[in-house]
Amino acid sequence: MTTAISPRRSIMDISLYKGGDSTVAGQSNIVKLSSNENPFGPPDAAKDAVARAVHELHRYPSTDHASLRQAIAEVHGLDAARIICGVGSDEIIHFLCQAYIEEGGEVIHTEHGFAMYRISTLANGGTPVEVKERERVTDVDAILAACTDKTRLVFIANPNNPTGTMIGQAEITRLAEGIPPQAILVLDGAYAEYVEGFDAGAAMVEARENVVMTRTFSKIYGLGGLRVGWGYAPTAIIDVLNRVRGPFNLSSPALAAAEAAVRDVDFVARCRAENARCRDWMANALAELGIPSDTSTANFVLARFASEAEANACDDHLRSEGILVRRVAGYNLPNCLRITVGDESACRRTVHAIAQFKAGNV
Repeated sequence: MTTAISPRRSIMDISLYKGGDSTVAGQSNIVKLSSNENPFGPPDAAKDAVARAVHELHRYPSTDHASLRQAIAEVHGLDAARIICGVGSDEIIHFLCQAYIEEGGEVIHTEHGFAMYRISTLANGGTPVEVKERERVTDVDAILAACTDKTRLVFIANPNNPTGTMIGQAEITRLAEGIPPQAILVLDGAYAEYVEGFDAGAAMVEARENVVMTRTFSKIYGLGGLRVGWGYAPTAIIDVLNRVRGPFNLSSPALAAAEAAVRDVDFVARCRAENARCRDWMANALAELGIPSDTSTANFVLARFASEAEANACDDHLRSEGILVRRVAGYNLPNCLRITVGDESACRRTVHAIAQFKAGNV
């Protein structure tokens, strides 16, 4: 039987997103380093906020997220009126594609960029344009060369996932100044809190009309299970995005937890410091095993192996030891494994298992 019912053509070009594995058959003592989660979980204040919120589950949540937006604004020194909240930063990305892509409009992302840029582009009828990076670092010249009169959005993650690399303010400024007048530069700052003193582009948003910043509570704040993100944008763009945002897109427990989390600046500082310590130790230990990685500014290390076969074999060995990391062939990095920075015990267990693999003692 045939049917005339069909989706938008570009949707069938979307490959289903595959998250990091959480289980291994036959293994119970799992170390999950596949999803860039905070090994310390959320701050106690966020847990307490959720516990209190359960008493109001029969009430609809806030439609304007005013309390959370004000908390974000106070902590980061921003204008609350220019903040929008979403179901993770993924939803802010989707709002931008929904609002600004006309049929056939082009959206630029880098070859190792976050998968949701391509997915949201195709879901909204746009044309994704993938540009090369330079040694796993965003190449501003390549992006500018790819721009056309059809370019509507330019996405870069800074720091980038899954490479962990980032570019400096001068390059970001050059990019913002060089894109076409009809285009918006979107700075994805999901890992910004792991970089000491980094504003992730907030000052550029305030100085320009063509820059948007996105952030998330899923990483350093440990709230991935509640799905909260936010964006900072010029007033005109915020007005547009709020027109496509659902009125009750965030639950009351999620809003309460995020507000408590963002105000706990001491928790963030402790997590940042411990992540840096364990990340640097793990990167150095892997290098001593002959496994290089670029200097990471996030909460993971991208371990580079001699070949795809070696990377996959190492991953198989880690899984047999109950250690889950992330294969990133889908990000055009088939010879790499992305390893989240866990607590010290998890990092040492992982490096020990990789050392066994490299020595052939498996």
